[in-house]
Amino acid sequence: MANYNMDSLIEGSKKIGVVLSEEQLNQFIKYYELLVEWNSFMNLTAITEFDEVMTKHFVDSISLIKAVDLNKELSVIDVGTGAGFPGIPLKIAFPGLKITLLDSLNKRVKFLNEVISQLGLEEIEAIHGRAEDAAKSAELRENFDLCVSRAVANLSTLSEYCLPFVKVGGMFISYKSEKITEEMKTAQKAIDVLGGEYFNQVEFTLPDSDIYRNLFMIEKKKVSPKKYPRKAGLPSKEPIK
Repeated sequence: MANYNMDSLIEGSKKIGVVLSEEQLNQFIKYYELLVEWNSFMNLTAITEFDEVMTKHFVDSISLIKAVDLNKELSVIDVGTGAGFPGIPLKIAFPGLKITLLDSLNKRVKFLNEVISQLGLEEIEAIHGRAEDAAKSAELRENFDLCVSRAVANLSTLSEYCLPFVKVGGMFISYKSEKITEEMKTAQKAIDVLGGEYFNQVEFTLPDSDIYRNLFMIEKKKVSPKKYPRKAGLPSKEPIK
């Protein structure tokens, strides 16, 4: 299979409970090759070494299985997806998911569409837009079972970006790379205001590494007030307190 040693992906995935087929492994290789190719002329990721991408991007993305059963039909929106993490690895590993990728930069959306086309993925779309605007759209607002984000932002801001996309009874899960005790306390008001409630957090280290991960889970209990998210820029400049 090409000239790649796939052990870090195969074994890393197995250790979080995911067994990948040969077709899925080939899709991950193609994704990696496109990532490196496009990264040569646009900023997609600082991580390009093969084994690092396999662990820090691909295994990390699909580690969501530790928090929620992904082997069923779920509608998922990935807010601030960037180069497609975690949405595209989730789609490869769990083909039954219906995925929407949202990013504010059009050239990244072009890359995502190229990956979707080259990998032959179905029931996945890439949308160009800011979360503050997209969450106001009738097609997207409170329309998803699951919202995920690996974006780097505080939990108050992320909650305002993400919870309006989630239907009542659904879940927002933030991928965090550090312990967030204080951040969680600060975000409590925002979570309440937006109709969410703390559900759980799943803490672990990525397989064969000392890299800490926290899947922070917020359940959507009631409809988000229409005024949220506020206009572009405000959720990050002035988080709900």
